[in-house]
Amino acid sequence: MLIKRGGGFKESEITPYDVYLNRRAFMVGAAALALGPRVGEATPPPAGQALKAAPNPVYRLGDSPTPFKDVTSYNNFYEFGVNKDDPARLAGTLKPRPWTVKVDGLCARPGTYDFDEILRMAPLEERIYALRCVEGWSMVIPWIGLPMATLVKRVEPTSQAKYVEFTTLLDPGQFPAQKKGFFNFASLNWPYTEGLRLDEALHPLTLLTVGLYGQVLPNQNGAPIRVVVPWKYGFKSAKSIVRIRLVDQEPKTAWNIAAPQEYGFYSNVNPNVDHPRWSQATERRIGEFRRRKTLMFNGYSDQVASLYTGLDLRKFY
Repeated sequence: MLIKRGGGFKESEITPYDVYLNRRAFMVGAAALALGPRVGEATPPPAGQALKAAPNPVYRLGDSPTPFKDVTSYNNFYEFGVNKDDPARLAGTLKPRPWTVKVDGLCARPGTYDFDEILRMAPLEERIYALRCVEGWSMVIPWIGLPMATLVKRVEPTSQAKYVEFTTLLDPGQFPAQKKGFFNFASLNWPYTEGLRLDEALHPLTLLTVGLYGQVLPNQNGAPIRVVVPWKYGFKSAKSIVRIRLVDQEPKTAWNIAAPQEYGFYSNVNPNVDHPRWSQATERRIGEFRRRKTLMFNGYSDQVASLYTGLDLRKFY
């Protein structure tokens, strides 16, 4: 399985989505669709505008992609609710255009970038990444985006910059679960924030993501722009981001603030460090019956293990 790169985004390159799917069609058994709580209960939205992106052959993955229907109907996106089908049911309130991302902090050239401007910064790549959730399930998704480093380097981080903080849109009108009293889930403070070390953000695997399965990101998957960090648990990949801030101290992140004993800053996929309420040694790929062994760094050890040389990954979980 290829992880893909290359190709620019132009209006003239927009292609019919059904043509794209026909080139990458794969069979899914009816029994597999029944796997996992609430999978299939929500109806995904119609296919969105297509994005053309060339394959990136650098990274490889041996598993078939998770069905589009499951990728777009079984999600964690707490701004829409706590159930896996809440994002697909409720995400129609999000208005992904127009959209801007502010990049500031410890950098020489801070700025605010329109979404279309970000699309033009580098050729769009399609990469097939596994994304693992901390609850023990995972998916394989053909993401489309550009390296995070493309945008971060443009603002010229200063020598004091050590970390990158991501902030999600704060707008209860678009994110119903941000409304006070929407559901009994008061442990998260809005807006949602996440962060990486600067070297993690600049790593070639870290993707500033604008699409999946050959189309623009559906609302429930983090439209219009999100982060994907494939060697970390899924909650590290902040969705619907509006700000990227370069800082000199480890940023406070939403889940680490809410439950520091359960969610560390690093959140690297590690089968040897259990969540206090469940084991992380195995996982279930959506669409499969049997559980599989969890791989260190989600299978990306060859690419990222050197980032953590000398770091105690049990203490810095």
